[in-house]
Amino acid sequence: MAISTISSNLGQDQEIWNSLKQAIAKSSGFQRWQKENKLEINIEDQVKQYLRSTLEAMAY
Repeated sequence: MAISTISSNLGQDQEIWNSLKQAIAKSSGFQRWQKENKLEINIEDQVKQYLRSTLEAMAY
């Protein structure tokens, strides 16, 4: 794979992640979770923690 293709894919991945992060942050489930957890970290880390805890709960 050429370097330009890799760079292009990374840019697309970042764009997708940003859109997904925004959608999750606007969801009622995330907002409820955010109020319950009151974490003093940036929104990106909050979304990652939310996804991690949601996936862990689904695994049970």
